[in-house]
Amino acid sequence: MPGRGAPGPERSSRGGRTAAAQPSNSISVQGVCYTVRERVGLWWNVSLYHKKWTRQILKDVSFHIESGQIMGILGNSGSGKTTLLDAISGRLGHEDNFFGEVYVNGQQLKKEQFRDCFSYVPQSDTLLSFLTVQESLTYTALLTLQKSSNDLIKKKVDAVMAELSLSHIADKIIGSRTFVGISGGERRRVSIAAQLLQDPKVMLLDEPTTGLDCLTANQIVSLLSELAHGDRIVIITIHQPRSELFRLFDKIAVMSFGEMVFCGNPVEMITFFSNCGYSCPEQSNPFDFYVDLTSVDTRSKERELETYSRVQVIVSAYKNSEIFSKVLAAIERTKRMKELPPIPFKNKESPSAFYKSWILLRRTTRNFSRDKIGLIMRLLQNLLFGLFVTFFLLRLRNDLLKGAVQDRVGLIYQCVSAPPYTGVLNAVALFPPLRAISDQESKDGLYKKWQMLLAYIVHFLPFSVISVAIFSTFIYWTAGLNPDASRFGIFFAVVLATHIIGELLTVVLLGMVQDPNIVQSGVVLLNSAGVIVGTGLVRTIEEMPTPFKILSYLTFQKYSSEVLVVNEFYGLNFTCGGANSSTATDAACTFSRGTQFIEKNFPGALSRFTIDFLILYAFLPGLAIIAILSFKIRERTSSRQ
Repeated sequence: MPGRGAPGPERSSRGGRTAAAQPSNSISVQGVCYTVRERVGLWWNVSLYHKKWTRQILKDVSFHIESGQIMGILGNSGSGKTTLLDAISGRLGHEDNFFGEVYVNGQQLKKEQFRDCFSYVPQSDTLLSFLTVQESLTYTALLTLQKSSNDLIKKKVDAVMAELSLSHIADKIIGSRTFVGISGGERRRVSIAAQLLQDPKVMLLDEPTTGLDCLTANQIVSLLSELAHGDRIVIITIHQPRSELFRLFDKIAVMSFGEMVFCGNPVEMITFFSNCGYSCPEQSNPFDFYVDLTSVDTRSKERELETYSRVQVIVSAYKNSEIFSKVLAAIERTKRMKELPPIPFKNKESPSAFYKSWILLRRTTRNFSRDKIGLIMRLLQNLLFGLFVTFFLLRLRNDLLKGAVQDRVGLIYQCVSAPPYTGVLNAVALFPPLRAISDQESKDGLYKKWQMLLAYIVHFLPFSVISVAIFSTFIYWTAGLNPDASRFGIFFAVVLATHIIGELLTVVLLGMVQDPNIVQSGVVLLNSAGVIVGTGLVRTIEEMPTPFKILSYLTFQKYSSEVLVVNEFYGLNFTCGGANSSTATDAACTFSRGTQFIEKNFPGALSRFTIDFLILYAFLPGLAIIAILSFKIRERTSSRQ
């Protein structure tokens, strides 16, 4: 059977350590328990909603591991493997539901020390698609290490790439689902390399082989084994390892329903289960056999009771075994030792907040600038809309009988409602990948989430200016709006503000709502409601019911539409079928000057012109501040989950 010949105690010497060597780094986990509480019932039934459902995720878990060792945590889905890693790394957040101790070199860590002691590689790779491998790691190094010379950063990145066999793909684009880049196994190695840049002594990896073929998965585990034997502690969760990997693990833990069914070296594992009456059959994968043996079958009540009872018997046998006694003895011995090395914090000399923001801006800009199709669409999407509107209207006229007012009102309506939507499309398409990587890197302590947000805002501003400038120049002069340079400047400034507001409003909601599709739908509805209530172009504000009239003052569309109406209609004179409107009797010829239209439909707008413009632009810093606050709240919320 594969793994029967795996060496036992002598495996710990592969890292070059001997019994006489100085004490090594160690992790001791003792009596860890964790429960979750969830409200149940229909949300509109308050009495039912306040009932709580409680489930214990971890139950009295203990183990001990030292430098030079790699431990694999096995178990079926829902067994508590990932939660155990979160507990070890201090990422659970709900301290009131967490009990037990985590010691590093015999010292119990403080809450703020966990992040600086453990490197954590999550199950999914969060990498920017358009960067090369070397660029991705270089930017991570710049965020991680104190500002130093480019040569030192390059040497550090080159060394890590060499250690993880990434040098031959250093200049390859990482890629994504939509375009070809590096392979899944290479992406996983890049994620591991990003953690190695901080020289961690303890590495935790959640399902590092998920989604990989068998050969690539074996290569990843072999690589992690070599990293462990380089005087590191490596702990991984793994779902279905091949039997060939049996010999690579120094310790194997098997979990079921949050309990540690077994934890020891491979030889002890085979002996323990054999003594329990469950010998692994010949030609069988011991991993599969023991995980199946310790899984609870929930397909029926009878099977669940039968398999759960079997697991409890095995757990009881393990707790009464000499193997478990040695674990507890090692934990107590480590806590009493006085010559243990200090806590092995990661090598992280954090740069200043300003420098981090600068690096994030550079990384964001380089990543998005490589997306040629996306870049073209960002610059020309407003123009495409302008082409349609212009060809539909052609040239504006001053004849009231030929739609002089109606055409201008329709054009202003479109210029108020459409640019915010293009801003929404930009944010929904571009920001979620940045949000995902900031969620991960902020947990590693590289920077705060709001710093990534700030870098994105600074990044998109030049693109917004260029895109709106192209749109405004084309539609303003082609359609034949008021031919005055200063009025064109005001038109451009108003359209630019509405476009940026749309993108900022989307970013605010992306900080609170995870699904970008829901955010997009929500902002579109808000924009549509704002156009209807605020512009006065669908129904004059004076004729609206009082609640809607009050609500209109909260919409940016009220101020943008009033500014554009005054900017276009002020000083404009109309004709009516070739005759002056003052002598015409046609019902359409009710006024001859644009100021008459303004006073009738937007009373007081002439005197509010400057104030409206200032209030419109006050939305920009206001939404930016709200966006930063939303991401600060997001950071606190994620740390408690």
